[in-house]
Amino acid sequence: MSEEQPEPKDPESRRRRKARPKSPSRPMSPSGRTMSASTTRRALLAVAVGAVVAAIATFAISGGFNRSDRLPTHTNAAGHAQSSEPGEFDAAVAGDCLEWTPSEDPQEDRQDVARVDCADEHRFEVAAPLDLSTYPGAEFGPGARYPGALRFASLRDEHCVASVNSYLGAKFDPYGKFSVGLMFPSESAWADGDRTLRCGIQLSSTAGTLLPFTGAVAGQDQSNVWDTGTCIGINQNVPADPVDCSQPHAFEVIAAVDLSGQFPGPMPSVEDQDKYLEGVCTQSSNEYLGSADALRDKTLTLFWDNLDLDSWLAGSRKINCSMGKEVETGGFAAITGTAKGDILIDGAPPVPPPPVPEGRSLPVPLPGAAPPEGN
Repeated sequence: MSEEQPEPKDPESRRRRKARPKSPSRPMSPSGRTMSASTTRRALLAVAVGAVVAAIATFAISGGFNRSDRLPTHTNAAGHAQSSEPGEFDAAVAGDCLEWTPSEDPQEDRQDVARVDCADEHRFEVAAPLDLSTYPGAEFGPGARYPGALRFASLRDEHCVASVNSYLGAKFDPYGKFSVGLMFPSESAWADGDRTLRCGIQLSSTAGTLLPFTGAVAGQDQSNVWDTGTCIGINQNVPADPVDCSQPHAFEVIAAVDLSGQFPGPMPSVEDQDKYLEGVCTQSSNEYLGSADALRDKTLTLFWDNLDLDSWLAGSRKINCSMGKEVETGGFAAITGTAKGDILIDGAPPVPPPPVPEGRSLPVPLPGAAPPEGN
């Protein structure tokens, strides 16, 4: 079996959460020209959309799963052997969790798919079975041509999104960390008559790699957040998968904020979220870096997330405060090293902006921007 790309969502909405720069001051370009906050957000938003396109492409070319009578036995995290007989996947129903040993070789990947306890690590939670052999017409009948990744993607869109929403009781966060997936036969398995598919929920990285997770999705906070101290890699100015902070990266996560304490009732407006998060993220930045001047001296930008109504209704309450360095042409600069210490930005140490002369009243520039021309 193979997994298909994440569920259809507005790509801009999907990734904008990692791409909204915030500052208590007026955003300014490196030339000193004042930009609107919406312009700055759109610039970073375009970068985020590129990351989603890259992830979709990765899923679209993933190989199918060839069934074999000699499938190896899978051992779960608790050390209990799980059968990997071909019929086990066929028997998987809503609520079953599936795990396999990942491999970089498409011919070897997903060769030991097995049902495991959802409390153990797994890469797929089944929301509903989908048997194409029951569909009328010749498209999926005996001898039918293999649908291919695009058709499987449309089948996921047509069937799996609704299945996941029904499975979770309309509590799926379309902008959260989980995505809708589809496991489908390989081309050779299809030729042998296999028409068994499964709609489900998965956790995928920016680059499209399926990541293990624990616990059933129902009841979990699905917020799309990273642990504090995580550095998100970079590929051609686009955020990628998490990397060690000693490697080039787009931004560094400095805090995970739970909004439920401040807003225990209905969803707060974006403006109310911003008012609260401006102080919380600024304080987190000062504590993370060790001083109130460090962010400006390192020429970095502080930004954070907002929760939308769909996420709030699904129970998501957490956001990340992060810091990075946007570039004038759009996207992020490559930062090497944790912001807690010495860093390089595109291979060079940052040059702190000159201090504001005493007694002069100047607008405080956005961290990461050059001072206004002529000053």
